[in-house]
Amino acid sequence: MKDILLNLFYVLIYPGFLFTFFAGIILAGIDRKIVARMQRRIGPPLLQPLYDFFKLAGKDSIIPRSAAKRVFIIAPIIGLISVITISLFIPQFGFSFMPEIADMIVIIYLLTIPAVALIIGGSSSGSPFAGVGISREMVTMLAYELPLVIILLAIGAKAGLALEGKVTFSLTTIQQYQATSGLMISKFSLIPAALAFLLIIPAEVGSVPFDVAEAETEICEGPLVEYSGFYLGIFKLTQNIKMFIMTSLFIALFLGGKGFTHMTSVPALNLLLNALLLMFLSIIIVFLSISLIKGVIARVKVEQALKFYWTVPTGLALLSLIMVYFKL
Repeated sequence: MKDILLNLFYVLIYPGFLFTFFAGIILAGIDRKIVARMQRRIGPPLLQPLYDFFKLAGKDSIIPRSAAKRVFIIAPIIGLISVITISLFIPQFGFSFMPEIADMIVIIYLLTIPAVALIIGGSSSGSPFAGVGISREMVTMLAYELPLVIILLAIGAKAGLALEGKVTFSLTTIQQYQATSGLMISKFSLIPAALAFLLIIPAEVGSVPFDVAEAETEICEGPLVEYSGFYLGIFKLTQNIKMFIMTSLFIALFLGGKGFTHMTSVPALNLLLNALLLMFLSIIIVFLSISLIKGVIARVKVEQALKFYWTVPTGLALLSLIMVYFKL
């Protein structure tokens, strides 16, 4: 009975739904506040994303007559479930709930599901604007998935070759390597990979300047053009939570993922300290990779996004991979 309750706590509260829900909301609110200050505006309240979600949840959800109703409804829910599930695989400062073998491969698959859900949901609406947005989303996925995979290979090679003599796909093994050999971000060979990962985060969360799939002023939110009410709120919430997931993944890969696990003899206090440290580091990463870029760069064209990700982040990731294999 105790194990069941503990597992429910992990899934529903920390690091599962409740924690990722509020962490994503807070990060989105801080991001909007920072960008507003950069543009000399006051900006919305910190919890405005939460207010927006409940406002949308309270409105009617209109489903087009020509839409595939079941797919239209299920798509946003699947996207939300996938990003929440990722939180169970990422070691939150020494804590990991799900199995530790090849969890990076599972995370890669789960990261693609929200984008696929957006594509499927948009295509089910039957809108021509959604069709344009879907094509843009597919191109954007092709753009950033390649450097992301190379980054994970470089990190897996760095930790795995040192500890196991082979490339590892376990975040826990990567965490163990950083505990004994120093943070990945301090390794000269992986600094380009860290920079590439920071550049990938805006595209993963659909933030400016890589929000080419939605592009409100051009194609009326693209795949989301026919969504309203609760289901639109789910898509927006998924985007917010994904922001937190990507920053948490960066922390696990490059910043050790170890916090105050053994700082005190009180488990609840350790949990609280870990959560606060995780949020603090996430805010710094959001500022560097999302808010700063959003405040100074306008939306790019889809072909520009593809060219950028297949040159700069991919080049940086390949450079890291080559240096790791040559033990530089």
